[in-house]
Amino acid sequence: MTLAERGVSVASVSLGDLLLGGRPAITGRTDVALQRYVNEILTSGFPGIRGLSGRLQRAQLDGYLERIVDRDFEDLGHQVRRPATLRRWLQAYAAATATSASLETIREAATSDRGAKPTRATTQPYRDVLERLWILDPVAAWLPTRNRLARLSSPPKHHLADPALAARLLGVDADALLHARPAGPPIPRDGTLLGALFESLVTLCVRVYAQASEAQIGHLRTWSGDREVDLIVERGRQIVAFEVKLGQVVDDRDVRHLVWLRHELGDDLADAAVITTGRAAYRRADGIAVIPAALLGP
Repeated sequence: MTLAERGVSVASVSLGDLLLGGRPAITGRTDVALQRYVNEILTSGFPGIRGLSGRLQRAQLDGYLERIVDRDFEDLGHQVRRPATLRRWLQAYAAATATSASLETIREAATSDRGAKPTRATTQPYRDVLERLWILDPVAAWLPTRNRLARLSSPPKHHLADPALAARLLGVDADALLHARPAGPPIPRDGTLLGALFESLVTLCVRVYAQASEAQIGHLRTWSGDREVDLIVERGRQIVAFEVKLGQVVDDRDVRHLVWLRHELGDDLADAAVITTGRAAYRRADGIAVIPAALLGP
């Protein structure tokens, strides 16, 4: 379930309207603050789980993950000889949330405590089966067909189906996330784990809203890493770009990649916005929208 479906706030900004172009008015306020977003990350969007609380909720999430290891892999014809190894792979992918870490980086993180490393041919099926089970839900790199943007990289950005699964695999609670305590295998990332899981929550929502508008999503990153846009929503000739920011205040530095992309794409960019944990939705003087995650809807 998305934030709109969970009823955390009344959405005042429509992704469908942004795709139409014309820079629609951006308005609305919400009382949803950072602590609520943390709770939404941890309680998950699974309808049968999020209504539970405390230990029972955690047990249900753990049971979901254990079923993947103990039964679902074999149901798809892949025998799991070492369940602990598969769980370490899941933990490595959880630690790689919202990054475009290479398979080699994830392999190293998953097997860092072991002597001989498994080959790529051995580990590739793990990723393939996890994607078939819809546990891994990566965002593909956006490679424009009409616009001649140069030097774009193509690795996907990693996400699990629900950030609550990543949090359980890494063993973090609200206190650990808010205080940025280290957790899980060592995967390089920009920013904190909470920032990555918040981006994953926003990605879950935008993915569903985009489907409602018959649009596709991707992410943009140049080979050098000097330009990156977290989410690109594309429907035909209409493109909306989103940056995701854990903080509440947006300054010029936070929108620099969106401004660059608008310069590169011109009229092909229908709109651009920063998704935040702030309270108010508005449009900046430079035309970039600022939208609290709780106020974005289909």
